[in-house]
Amino acid sequence: MMKRIAIVGVVAALLAGRVLAADEKSDIVVDKEKKTVTVAAKIAPRKINDPRFTEIYPIEVVACAEFPKGQKAHETVITVDAKPSEVHKALESLGLKAGKPATPGGEESVAEGPLLKISLELPNGKSIPIEKTLIDKKTGKTMPPLKWHFTGSAMKQLDPNKPDQSYGADTTLTLIGIFPVTNETVIQSNLTMKDEPIVKMETNKAILPPEGTAVKLLITPATGK
Repeated sequence: MMKRIAIVGVVAALLAGRVLAADEKSDIVVDKEKKTVTVAAKIAPRKINDPRFTEIYPIEVVACAEFPKGQKAHETVITVDAKPSEVHKALESLGLKAGKPATPGGEESVAEGPLLKISLELPNGKSIPIEKTLIDKKTGKTMPPLKWHFTGSAMKQLDPNKPDQSYGADTTLTLIGIFPVTNETVIQSNLTMKDEPIVKMETNKAILPPEGTAVKLLITPATGK
């Protein structure tokens, strides 16, 4: 009987190991002990090979799906495959409750929700605040620290003939916005649309690896604020 129990225990341990391995390969990994959500990502291209995009546009979002799926793929730091609503659920699993996104229609509209810390883990294992990945196009100065809010996405009615509402960010595939150019995202900074015409940012190539390099997006609840 004891031998049978031991065998069952070993099988259970092996199965647990397989689940862990599968989780580690997932686009989204939640560590409840460390209170982190890790999302697989890549450094985004700054010039999209499409005739509609005639120039290199200033950065407006941190993370979205790659072109042509991502609505803001020409204005992002990184691209992700993770579904925005799944990242929302991952943040909720840490005990966070989404607030309310700022809307693009009003200059005074501000993001609301729990504060987060956003950073990138580079291939060398070094983690850097997301602000350090951005520099002012005119001055070359690094973006000052921002406040990042877990806003959750506005809901969207995809079919005008049906009342069903869908998670809007799953249609734009925008995960993190610097300016509230869309309310269909999961995370927004404290910047408003008043800042958008003034703050023109570019990626900091002195600190970021080449475009297409795999990195990790780290999201944690902010503390001490």
